[in-house]
Amino acid sequence: MMMNIKQTPLFGRQYKKIHRNRIAHVNDAIRQIQSNPVMGEMKKGDLAGVRVQKFEVNDELWLLAYEVEEDHLLLLALASHENFYRELKKYLKN
Repeated sequence: MMMNIKQTPLFGRQYKKIHRNRIAHVNDAIRQIQSNPVMGEMKKGDLAGVRVQKFEVNDELWLLAYEVEEDHLLLLALASHENFYRELKKYLKN
């Protein structure tokens, strides 16, 4: 069963800014999550219910935050590690 993928406006903006040579890495990470939604690390506290998948893009650590709801995969945020969690918390509070 394929999961429906939805994205937040934040994820959409971040995805648009990615350089072309990194898009394939990001798409691979999304496909991996889609095939095994529980692979990401479950967060606690302010980010309870959010999973974060870490992956490497050209020797740089990237993080992809998402939530799983029944048959939907909601992509929340995507970025390199710097300030990732702070931005995600700020976005989810609004």
